[in-house]
Amino acid sequence: MKLGVCYYPEHWSEKHWETDAKEMREAGISIVRIAEFAWAKMEKEEGIYDWDWLDRSIETLATAGHQILLCTPTAAPPAWLISAHPDILPVDEQGRRRRFGSRRHYCPNNKIYHEYSKKITRAMAERYGDHPSVIGWQIDNEFGCYFTRCYCETCTTEFQNWLQKKYASLEELNERWGTIFWSQTYNSWGQIEPYNLTVAEPNPSHVLDYYRFASDSWVDYQQIQIDALRENIPSTQFITHNVIANLNTIDYHDLSRNLDFISWDSYPTGYAEMGSQDIYAPDEKIPAYAHDLGDPLLTGFFHTLSRGLKQAPFWIMEHQTGAINWSENNTGVRPGALRLWTWQAAATGAEAVVYFRWKASRFGLEQHHDGLRKHDGSADTGYADLLTLKAESQELDDFIAQPLDTPVGILLDYDTLWAMEMQPHRKDFAYMKHLFVFYRACKALGIEPDIISPEADLGRYKILLAPNTFMADENLAQILDDFSTQGGTLMLGVRSGFKDINNVVTEEPLPGLFCELIGAKVIQWHSLPPKIVYSLQSEIPDFYPEATFWAEALEADAGTKSLANYTDFPFESSSAITEKKHGDGKVVYCGIYPELKQAKSLMRHLLASENIAMLDIPEGLTVIQRGKKLLAMNFTEKNLHLDTAFGEYNISARDFTIIEE
Repeated sequence: MKLGVCYYPEHWSEKHWETDAKEMREAGISIVRIAEFAWAKMEKEEGIYDWDWLDRSIETLATAGHQILLCTPTAAPPAWLISAHPDILPVDEQGRRRRFGSRRHYCPNNKIYHEYSKKITRAMAERYGDHPSVIGWQIDNEFGCYFTRCYCETCTTEFQNWLQKKYASLEELNERWGTIFWSQTYNSWGQIEPYNLTVAEPNPSHVLDYYRFASDSWVDYQQIQIDALRENIPSTQFITHNVIANLNTIDYHDLSRNLDFISWDSYPTGYAEMGSQDIYAPDEKIPAYAHDLGDPLLTGFFHTLSRGLKQAPFWIMEHQTGAINWSENNTGVRPGALRLWTWQAAATGAEAVVYFRWKASRFGLEQHHDGLRKHDGSADTGYADLLTLKAESQELDDFIAQPLDTPVGILLDYDTLWAMEMQPHRKDFAYMKHLFVFYRACKALGIEPDIISPEADLGRYKILLAPNTFMADENLAQILDDFSTQGGTLMLGVRSGFKDINNVVTEEPLPGLFCELIGAKVIQWHSLPPKIVYSLQSEIPDFYPEATFWAEALEADAGTKSLANYTDFPFESSSAITEKKHGDGKVVYCGIYPELKQAKSLMRHLLASENIAMLDIPEGLTVIQRGKKLLAMNFTEKNLHLDTAFGEYNISARDFTIIEE
């Protein structure tokens, strides 16, 4: 397991550099990430580079035995560049041109900015590409953070060009978008503008394509820097980018495709404070974790999502070390938190954890953001945890040397996420909430799933969960058909097959392209308001007998089994959950939006049918299995008990235990 730290030599007097580098090394740090916001110091005026300070900082770190991870500084273009070319600044959804003075102040489609980005990237690569201590590169910083979708004149033109490449003709676009609605038919490509600033809600097909275009814009912008680096660095140096996994404005499957591996930035307390409402049901009781540990299910969900982007290990490029500055309470962090977070990240598939940051900043927006060391250079709380991790490094390496088994795949499709986001139909029907229910059900049974693209390698999974395939095409239908035909257990969820990939409702009976696959039809669907329930009976053991939130009445074909039926008006006698043999596998359709206890019962049924061993994990405990070892992590303030087939164990509060078969 590699440990690193984010360092900002440009923020500190050079007299501190050598001491900092030595203390990092003594604490077990081996990788130092630098330069992601240092453009103004590298290039003080156009074409006038100052590398001396960066040369000396790299040599200081290298002399202390560190490997260097360099970042391209394009997330914060300098003032001289914006003054010379103000049209680089992005335009927001309200039509306002944003100003210089923070970060992410650029349009990803601006051609002038493309050229300057290539120049600074190429200049850095030419200077440091052959440096023996430079191991890799991070492109920009956190695409999707603060600003994703620009609405400037350049983006309008580029969107029109993007559409012309996608559609064979304007007639095809009008047909696929359904522009006949509200007399929106276009007579020329130049009439098509971004969807913002309309009087009423815009055409959802138009909006979805703009979301796709905006996502592609970042992927293309990233590729400009990938190409500039590859031309000037050896193949031994990697290229990555650090996403924020809980943000959904960019298709991270596309973004990660041409990277050597994906990285993400993990801030457990901040995501728990700011993100719980986005991923738990509004009336759901959130487990009572220790106040300074965040939510391990939330954190684990994003670790798992990141691992699934390339179905490979990932890096944590920024990891919380103490209190942060951008959340609601910005809770103080007690000893032990950093240790527990690091073990969880490593067990879930992180090959490296890079801590943010070495020393707390004395100026700028992040003055209240803790580092491993305080503003005066003295050790902060996270530093003691770092020393503990150094002492445990062999134990950690031995644990993660064991294979991680992921028998269940959960499909994540950003197009469907965006379509659902703009037309949820029912308040709080959110794509990620739906996926999170099934993720938690897996974790409650001791199963580590993968969260993956429909285009991923599905052959490695015994069970494939597709909780929400709201949009579908023949390709996806065939992929899912093949998975089941070849022996896999497939589960489809509510609202599947409702729309085509143009965000237009199917002409076929629901679930559209999946009717034959599931062996049933959706004859009616109801959004259920709070406190309204439809009663059920089910042969699935311990299945909670009420549908809430969303319910679909299914008419099963001959040969399709009903696993649950409605028992009262208006869906009486209709199926709620069906199961059909398909080729060498089977297909289950879950026609209700399940509560966690229902998703857990359904998952237990599916796992048992595939003879996959399960555990019963108590609330507050997170368990990850590597080979024949279990890592049981307690994120609560009380001791917890875990029963396994090979013994009973007590796990202390805010601590972990390694269990061997």
